[in-house]
Amino acid sequence: MRVWLVSVLLALALAGPAWSQSAPAPSSSAPNPSSAKAPLLSPVIVTGEQPGPGLWKVSKGDHVMWVLGTITPLPKGMEWRSAEVEQTIAHSQEVLEAPSAEVKVDAGFFGKLALLPSAYSARKNPNGASLQQILPPSMYARWETVKQPYFGNDHSVEYWRPIVVALKLYQRALERAGLTGRNDINKAVFKLADQHSVKRVPVKYKLVVEHPREALATIKQTQLHDISCFNQTLDTVQNDMGNLTERANAWSTGDIQTLRSSAANDRQQSCLIAVVNADFAEQLGLHDLPKRMEQTWLDAAQDALNHNTQTFAVLPMEQVLDSDGFLAELKAKGYTIQAPDESDP
Repeated sequence: MRVWLVSVLLALALAGPAWSQSAPAPSSSAPNPSSAKAPLLSPVIVTGEQPGPGLWKVSKGDHVMWVLGTITPLPKGMEWRSAEVEQTIAHSQEVLEAPSAEVKVDAGFFGKLALLPSAYSARKNPNGASLQQILPPSMYARWETVKQPYFGNDHSVEYWRPIVVALKLYQRALERAGLTGRNDINKAVFKLADQHSVKRVPVKYKLVVEHPREALATIKQTQLHDISCFNQTLDTVQNDMGNLTERANAWSTGDIQTLRSSAANDRQQSCLIAVVNADFAEQLGLHDLPKRMEQTWLDAAQDALNHNTQTFAVLPMEQVLDSDGFLAELKAKGYTIQAPDESDP
């Protein structure tokens, strides 16, 4: 069992495609976004079985690691199937799982139960402040416009922290756009590894909260400076859902050029900064968690490349494409990187 707020904050801190948690379904008290009077969004055209992108090749000598880049969100109606991926996994010695983090609370069963009410209340703003009191007037006016289609007359949301509201708003906007934030591609890869009896190697950084009561007390009284995260989420919902749809379709059909040119917006980075820069971040070990996870993956990747003639790995697409991503780090260490749309050197 995990403390609710700690797990949510972790999901927000790692809101990249492979690191975010599955989005819960909207509550029954919320309005149906598909019937709400909100601006029409670009339709998701891609449905049915799709191949996804090709594989990136990381090599040194005669040892190779094939990397599948993943993104979220993806089209809800898409069924992914790649013969290339299945054949590559079947001929690999190991499958490197996507990097992740696990939060463990150092408390017994009854201690965790006692913490749950406090964790639930910590999603609210300190001192009972409302969004109207926290947000700049112009931003709050935008929020009032966006709120009705996705939250209706739910007044309780007005007292949630901006970062928590942003997460819920984003999930419901994806639902309405026909997209999903779940990373089912990882599950499909793991299933293929199991079918072909290929060893799966978890790449997981474990974070233990040793004093959960004190940590929750600190969180409840800490301002997260998360207005930028909230603002970027408003921008995404109002203006950028079409770009998310385009990226989702590009991944589904293997359009790597579009994936390169249609980078994700700054919403995730803004929400990440809100958490890792908070006063409680160092107390919980969140302040340098992304860096620790990066090093954990790089160590695992280099170990696999040293010991296996062939390895298969899953990574968030930004870590595959970015100039400072994980594959760029391996290239700087002397490994050869080849994209699926590049010819052999």
